[in-house]
Amino acid sequence: MKVNSKLLTLCSLPASSAFIVPSTLGSSSTSLAATRDYMRQLETSAPATGTDSYARNLEDRLASLETGGSSMRANEASGYAPSVARQVFDNKRPIKVQGGTLKTWTFASAAVEAVHVVMRTEGRPLDADVELWQGPDNTPCKMRVYVEDGAQRPFSCMVATPRGPNTIALRNIGHLEFPLDAQVVADTPDIIAPSTSMRDFADEPLIIQGGALRTYPFDPSVQSVQVLLNTDGRPLNSRIELLQGPNNIKQVIELYTEDGMDRPFSMVLETPGSGNVIRIVNTATVEFPLTAGVEAYTIDNEFSDFEPVLGGDSSEGFMSSRRNLF
Repeated sequence: MKVNSKLLTLCSLPASSAFIVPSTLGSSSTSLAATRDYMRQLETSAPATGTDSYARNLEDRLASLETGGSSMRANEASGYAPSVARQVFDNKRPIKVQGGTLKTWTFASAAVEAVHVVMRTEGRPLDADVELWQGPDNTPCKMRVYVEDGAQRPFSCMVATPRGPNTIALRNIGHLEFPLDAQVVADTPDIIAPSTSMRDFADEPLIIQGGALRTYPFDPSVQSVQVLLNTDGRPLNSRIELLQGPNNIKQVIELYTEDGMDRPFSMVLETPGSGNVIRIVNTATVEFPLTAGVEAYTIDNEFSDFEPVLGGDSSEGFMSSRRNLF
């Protein structure tokens, strides 16, 4: 009975002490005496609360190691805004859309207020048509998307889908040799996405009249840019372009929305490198103005001023003393 009581006492040790075995343990009576002395030492040296906190600390550290990916994403989200396309493709397997084919995603629930549409390629051009279907022969939103390099600049946007059911139709209008990966998911709190309110912008949004255009240049440290377009309830027709260099178009989106207030358009454009300029053109007539909010979404804090910049000869004072030959 004494041996059984000692074994039960040994099994009732805390989780932190169960993994610690005294080096003086031997066989028979010597091991029991060493165990008794070790337990007395534990009772006199450390209180139960300290042992429990130490065990809890170990468990937390093990849990953080096991969930390294999710904790890294949480820290990444607290430091800067992660890519929406990367979040979606990490959580859901992309669907391959071959050239000339059509894929649809249907959301029957009216609780889905908005969806994220993301696309990418393996480095080839991306050319697609995206439409929102609501009821028979009703297309309240549609866009034409072209990206020069779908791997370097994956496409991601958020489409408002009030009053379901809604269907997103995605057609790859490129050739058979240019497939793309796509996925459409509902906007949930798990996805870190930019705000769809103009009040959250640091700068004052600009009103672009019909037929006018606005340009927004960005520093090389800016890795992605948020674009938000809406109207006062009128239709929204616009063209969003990403340029890198003089008239070197890297990405184009031609957008139509039936009601720019009920269905605002939000997207994030990847802008790696230098010399990036966002150009927004209101392709509607003068009676249909739109409001545009454009600002940096992700900034590389490790960017150095010593890095080469595309078009560096346009800096102030550089090559300004050239002799005029005429």
